[in-house]
Amino acid sequence: MMRQYELVERVQKYKPDANEALLNKAYVYAMQKHGQQKRASGDPYISHPLEVAAILTDMRLDESTIAVALLHDTIEDTSATRAEIDELFGEDIGALVEGLTKIKKLDLVSKKAKQAENLRKLLLAISDDVRVLLVKLADRLHNMRTLDHMSPEKRARISEETMDIYAPLAGRMGMQDMREELEDLSFRYINPEAYETVSRKLEELSRRNEGLIRKIEEELRELLVTNGLDEALVKGRQKKPYSVFRKMQSKSLSFEQLSDVYAFRILVGDIPACYAALGIVHTRWRVVPGRFKDYISTPKQNDYQSIHTTIVGPSRQRIELQIRTKRMHEIAEYGIAAHSLYKDKEAAGADEVRSPRSNAYAMLRRTIEALAEGDNPEEFLEHTKLELFQDQVFTFTPKGQLITLPRGATPIDFAYAVHTNIGDTCVGAKINGRIMPLVTRLNNGDEVEIIRSGIQVPPPAWEEIVVTGKARAAIRRATRAAVRKQYSGLGYRILERTFERAGKQFSRDGLKPVLHRLGQKEVEDAIASVGRGELSSLDVLRAVFPDYQDERVTVKPSSDDGWFNMRSAAGMVFKLPGKNKAALEREEGEAGPDALPIRGLSGNAEVHFSAGGAVPGDRIVGIMEKDKGITIYPIQSPALQKFDDEPERWIDVRWDLDEANNTRFMARIMINALNEPGTLAEVTQTIATSDINIRSMSMARVAADFTEVHIDLEVWDLRQLNQLIGQLKELQCVSTINRVFA
Repeated sequence: MMRQYELVERVQKYKPDANEALLNKAYVYAMQKHGQQKRASGDPYISHPLEVAAILTDMRLDESTIAVALLHDTIEDTSATRAEIDELFGEDIGALVEGLTKIKKLDLVSKKAKQAENLRKLLLAISDDVRVLLVKLADRLHNMRTLDHMSPEKRARISEETMDIYAPLAGRMGMQDMREELEDLSFRYINPEAYETVSRKLEELSRRNEGLIRKIEEELRELLVTNGLDEALVKGRQKKPYSVFRKMQSKSLSFEQLSDVYAFRILVGDIPACYAALGIVHTRWRVVPGRFKDYISTPKQNDYQSIHTTIVGPSRQRIELQIRTKRMHEIAEYGIAAHSLYKDKEAAGADEVRSPRSNAYAMLRRTIEALAEGDNPEEFLEHTKLELFQDQVFTFTPKGQLITLPRGATPIDFAYAVHTNIGDTCVGAKINGRIMPLVTRLNNGDEVEIIRSGIQVPPPAWEEIVVTGKARAAIRRATRAAVRKQYSGLGYRILERTFERAGKQFSRDGLKPVLHRLGQKEVEDAIASVGRGELSSLDVLRAVFPDYQDERVTVKPSSDDGWFNMRSAAGMVFKLPGKNKAALEREEGEAGPDALPIRGLSGNAEVHFSAGGAVPGDRIVGIMEKDKGITIYPIQSPALQKFDDEPERWIDVRWDLDEANNTRFMARIMINALNEPGTLAEVTQTIATSDINIRSMSMARVAADFTEVHIDLEVWDLRQLNQLIGQLKELQCVSTINRVFA
């Protein structure tokens, strides 16, 4: 275990004027508070905050952040309070310690929801002060290093969370060394067999090629010095197990097929020297085509800058090269923690310490703002993983603005990255001046121009096309809003008719005082719930008028003939009769004077047909069903009997199909046929010649000589169905035939 004086010495090495008294006071306070507490390994608990602090000294962070590392578990695990820490160490340190504590203090039923809410709190805490992230990552790294002492189940859970969230988050902050170590430690517990196999093969390769890395280092160094780059440093390394395994998986290669297991870094003094080194290396050794990337001219969003190339180098070995300045290397190693403002808080100012001026932090803030729009923890977690995991492509607007997107992004993602409203109204795109499909995958350097329409609503299918969390969240939100608007319109008309039949007047303002009784937060939510069938219109009536008694009233004519657009599987016009099945069967014609018109159904609204189906020409009725929306039944359906005592759920409907209808509808028939060869062929041939599809068929022997055949057909209308039934009755092999109503 590290000693107190060793920690102070580590800080003083990079900051000689560090506040030693603050570090000593934080150490003593943490030691006293944790007292005799032990870790799972049996070590004193104080060893954990000490090691977390040591990890942060490797990043050369200021003494305030080191003190937070020493204190980060005191509020959660000891009798320490925020007020006490504020008094002893100041409000700045107290706020950081409390921010880290709040991340862990959750009690949610769903483990997934708990993980998502923890992440949300972490990101929001980071947006206030990025040092929360640095301490949290160091805390997670030390926990991963000591995970052997946990149960197998806990090891697996913590490792998956680290691989899903913390490793990519470290990468997004540019902290590549920490990311690689977190990934390797997680890989060890998530897939131990693969970890052991890859590690063993890397050890065997290292023994076979003993001295190869040193030889290549010397040859590269000699080449650069000979050509005038005297200060160049060359450092080689063998790739880590998880990096190798990931490449094997993504490229579908065996270990023996990998050719670039070694990577070398060339560090030089300035940017011109980077390009000079590149020219020297490419002149000496053959380049592997398609393996060159220039992140100096176009840095990554996490501030990473370097030139990447792959060559067939000394000993005909394929090797990866990264060429960068020493300052770029420091940022590549430590990411956001490498910014000088952490080393001199007074010079930088407290506000800059909380909000460092870096692209990585700006990217994280934008991600947090976008993800904060998530409607539930699971969506938030999904979107966060999408944002953190993906590699980037660099695209441009027609005016030259750089838009960085995850690899595999489409013009739809591009549109939403520019602005949500542009995404919502996108109808097409030009890529490099050519009109291209919206499903096109964008490449580095593409110039994208979005074509918009003011009447566009994003189709729900777009959610399966896009790859960014922002785009998915916006599409889901727009889809929910459109569906809610449809159900709200239907619900409003249902409530209007229900109140009218009771001799009352419905208004949105009248619902506000009773929302709590209906279990709703907003008036529109309550109205939409009625439209979805989740809330009875009579329950709303009773809530607004508690003294209302008479539930069975006669229908009053309505002169409302306005159209309300809703989308479902077929075009229909609805009306609310306030009657039961018997009353509807007595009524002649398609619609009475109290019509509730809703036209143009197709797509989002939940309108279903009963199991037996219904076809244009049938007398039909709609039933509001909870979690199902509207279910359409033929009036002859025996299933309607169970709704006889709930008239408020009945919606009379009539078909509203034009002559150009191109939709087939399902109907079920039952044939009692002779059990002899050729019967089925004769029946199906008759159906086929009638331009009718067979959706499904089942057969059952009911007697020695007869078979019962149930057939689900797809027909244009009732007239076509009746013609088919007449033709089938004329067949010698058919005994009886009937329409089946579920």
